[in-house]
Amino acid sequence: MRSNILIRMILILAIYFGLRYFGGEWGYKILYPVILLVTYLHEFGHAFGALITGGHVEDIMINSDGSGLTRTIGGNAPIILMGGYLGSAIFGNLLFLIGARFKRMVNPMLLILAVSMMFSSVFWFSSMFSSGFLIAFSLFLLFIALRTNFGREVLMFLGLACILYIIQDFNVGPSSDLAKYAEIMKVLPADVWMYIWLVVALILFVWNLRIVFKQSKREPAIYESEDFLDLDATT
Repeated sequence: MRSNILIRMILILAIYFGLRYFGGEWGYKILYPVILLVTYLHEFGHAFGALITGGHVEDIMINSDGSGLTRTIGGNAPIILMGGYLGSAIFGNLLFLIGARFKRMVNPMLLILAVSMMFSSVFWFSSMFSSGFLIAFSLFLLFIALRTNFGREVLMFLGLACILYIIQDFNVGPSSDLAKYAEIMKVLPADVWMYIWLVVALILFVWNLRIVFKQSKREPAIYESEDFLDLDATT
């Protein structure tokens, strides 16, 4: 099983890096929905941070250039701010983990993600572009879950692509969040918090890989045996 996961992971990495660095304009267009998904997971992380700390979400905006904005009221500001970068890292790792190791949870995870995007498009409406993307992507996920057998590959690709994108763009994506976070948590400057968040994201990814490639107790071990059937044995 581990070798199968490793092969899929290598193929996904080859496709992702091939599209991003050698795909040119077409590569960018193919990865564009994934970039917007990363933005959504980032903004949803802010929203989730507000909700679990007693706050309220006004709206979620996803812009065509890949930027985003979440307006919240109340809640714990440091957790809300961290929820964007670290929340998207957690969500990306969760998508990859389920796709790689938990086959029975693949379709439920796709449906949960689709429903969350539908919910965000309606109840946290901010613009036609945001809602249009969220609805279109949720319909794509529903099609994958209900009409195809590629759910595992899609979840692994989306999760791994999100993780890599977050790590590669760590000094760009959360810059505004880091500036606000440093204003509240004055013990360290924004640049230091940036690397702390990056280290946490890397630790999450490494920990996730250990879980993914850990030998499952259900997987039978392969033993060498010297026992052979003795055809001359008497009964």
